[in-house]
Amino acid sequence: MTEALGAKPKRILVTGGTGLVGRAIQEVVANGEGRPDEEWVFVSSRDADLTSAVETKALFEKHKPTHVIHLAAMVGGLFKNIRCNLDFWRRNIHINDNVLHSAYECGVQKVVSCLSTCIFPDKTTYPIDETMIHNGPPHSSNFGYSYAKRMIDVQNRGYFEQHGCRFTAVIPTNVFGPHDNFNIEDGHVLPGLIHKVYLAKQNGSALTVWGTGKPRRQFIYSLDLARLFVWVLREYEEVEPIILSVGEEDEVSIREAAEAIVEAMDFRGELVFDTTKADGQFKKTASNAKLRHYLPNFQFTPFRQGEKGAHHCMAVPPFSPSQTLLMASLRSQL
Repeated sequence: MTEALGAKPKRILVTGGTGLVGRAIQEVVANGEGRPDEEWVFVSSRDADLTSAVETKALFEKHKPTHVIHLAAMVGGLFKNIRCNLDFWRRNIHINDNVLHSAYECGVQKVVSCLSTCIFPDKTTYPIDETMIHNGPPHSSNFGYSYAKRMIDVQNRGYFEQHGCRFTAVIPTNVFGPHDNFNIEDGHVLPGLIHKVYLAKQNGSALTVWGTGKPRRQFIYSLDLARLFVWVLREYEEVEPIILSVGEEDEVSIREAAEAIVEAMDFRGELVFDTTKADGQFKKTASNAKLRHYLPNFQFTPFRQGEKGAHHCMAVPPFSPSQTLLMASLRSQL
């Protein structure tokens, strides 16, 4: 089958298809981004253990994809990374190697893998861009995950140079949105904060944020990222990765993010910062100049609007009818 002849539709396999980004891609494809010549298959860990080469190959042979979006990974927040760096390294190295090699063996035309800005050197100049990935060691707090993700870029270049494969990767900044992991211990910063605010409201207690609140992050709404993933799959032809992010001017501190969540959830209690907890990397300011070169007019969802949509989708009971309506209203504006 060739794309030019259009003998069969593209069959797009999405690993990690039930996670934050996978669910967002499902939503945008279902709501107008899908095309008649595309068949989308979303799989999760229930379908195959991607740390197993045998199971991964069987998954590819079953679905026979022409294209792959590779999202599956062992992920977690700062404190889980600090505790389990070796686990993050080993599991992700196995997953990535199995997925990319199965894609090669099965003749997949294109793979788009998902990296993270944590792969960039800890000691660097800002803003960081796509040319700086391998310029030094990543932050020590999550070196296992960071190095495993970096190796995808190395493998992509290797598969291209040795076999001519069109394997590439995207580097999103901090993703948030509906269907996130709201676990306080193991989740990322925004869903963890949303969960903490919910509990503080329920218990009538202060809101305690771990760290000083000074680190700065760029947050991208999951539905925006999903639309960009679809664009990369269809249009982006480089092997070199591309940063998918809001602009440098949209960077916010953890304190500002916490204050936005407090406002959105109408929390009236005290906001306390526990400075005995680690901050992690202070900043990871990324340039989206390459993305803007390709898509100068792409419209990102404003942080406070996206954050409201995220907190109304938190899987804790129950939300009022008015909150449910607000969530639907926010979605309709995207």
